This record gives sequence, C-alpha cells and structure tokens, in this order.
Amino acid sequence: MRTVISPGKDTDLIQLDLAELGTGASFEKTSDDEVLVVVLSGAVDVTVDDQALGAAGGRANVFEAPGEAIYAPPGATVRLTATSTAELAIASAPLDDLPPGKTRIIRAADQDVAARGGGNWSRSVRTILGPGDDAGRLLVGETINPPGNWSSYPPHKHDTHNPPHEVQLEEVYLFKVAPEGGFGIQLLYDGERKDAFMVRDNDVAAIKSGYHPVVGAPGYSLYYLWVMAGNGRQMIPALDPQHAWVQAGR
Repeated sequence: MRTVISPGKDTDLIQLDLAELGTGASFEKTSDDEVLVVVLSGAVDVTVDDQALGAAGGRANVFEAPGEAIYAPPGATVRLTATSTAELAIASAPLDDLPPGKTRIIRAADQDVAARGGGNWSRSVRTILGPGDDAGRLLVGETINPPGNWSSYPPHKHDTHNPPHEVQLEEVYLFKVAPEGGFGIQLLYDGERKDAFMVRDNDVAAIKSGYHPVVGAPGYSLYYLWVMAGNGRQMIPALDPQHAWVQAGR
C-alpha cells in the first residue's frame, strides 16, 4: 500500500492510499477514520471484523463499468483477499463527532449513474457514496470524460461554507487515462491564481479551494475517482458566474 494524499500535507481531512494485490494476496486495514475502499479493477473477498461479506469487484478496468466499494466505520478491521489481480483505492477521513455509516459492500446497482452536462462537456458520473447514502463524512464517486470533453464544468468551487448557496468540501481526484499514454489537463483558478497542469494515469490532485474544471485530450478517455469531505455531506457547489450561462443555456 502507498499513500498518495496525506492529511496535514495535501489536505485537511482526506487520505488516499492505493494498493495492488496479486491473486491470493491480502490487504488489511484498521483505521480511526471512516474508510471506503473502491475496487478499481479485479475482485476481492471481503471480511470486516471477522464477518465474511462476500465478493466485491469484478470489472477489468475503471472504464468498463461501475465498480464496487467497501464501507467501514472507524475502528473496523477490513481484510480483502484478491481472487484475481486487483487494484484498490482506499479513501479515509476522520468523523470527529459525526455518526458513522453501516459496514457494507456498495454494489454497482446501489449507485446513482447519470449523464451530466451537454455537448463537449457531457460526461458520465457514478456516485458511489452520495449525500443520501449511509456515511458520516465521505462523498465518493467516479467521472468518465469522453475523449476531448470537459467535466467539473461549468467551473465550480466548494471552498466556502455558506449554505444554502455553497457548502465547504475539499476534494481529491485520482486519474486514469485510456488508451495508455494519454493525458488530460486539470485547471485550478480563483482570483489571481491561474494554475494548469497535465495529468496522466495514476496522477492525483488535491483541491482545497478554487474552481477546478478538467479536460481530456482528444483521442483519450479520462477517468477520475473523486473523494470529498468537509462541512456536512451536502453537495452544493458555486458556479463561476462568468461561465454559469453555459449550464443555464442548455
């Protein structure tokens, strides 16, 4: 297992780890935080606190189909044994005084899978752990950009806690690109800040503030796992007023 996003360094709350398991290999984690393990590819047998929950996963890659995930509250011991070569993303965040969710496997059929946007900013969004799902702090999902398309568009931010207009949530992206060798561009701007950087397979971005649209290069599908945590579990972004007309004009 390797840590790719660390709280206190990259974020305030979110930690993101990646693990690759060969067939028959096991992964075990006990955390003081709320944990969601997303099976990016392959399949695993799941045991939590010595209770066998069954098999999870099964897709060949993140572009093939919605995946499956394992939710565990603080203090639970998650043990996953690969029944094929498997890749895992492990997201976690502290609950503080928030109530935890129930230990479970989140199946593909349990997720909200929807087309969002329009034209060259259309994309598919798979919400694994949304505001209405049983959890304490984490919000997690997957977005697939067709080649050349934008997402997180019109540009939005969620760095100010001003409900019902905006709710503060930090966010982490983990990227995948198909076919191999492709890339996308992550933008991050707010006021005087104007940052843009290339993202390739397995790159990550930590977004604590600012507008953050993403675009895939022509010819390459772009995937990102998104993980959010902050003040509550509402998803209320604020659109960049300069570009909000794009959505209003659909």
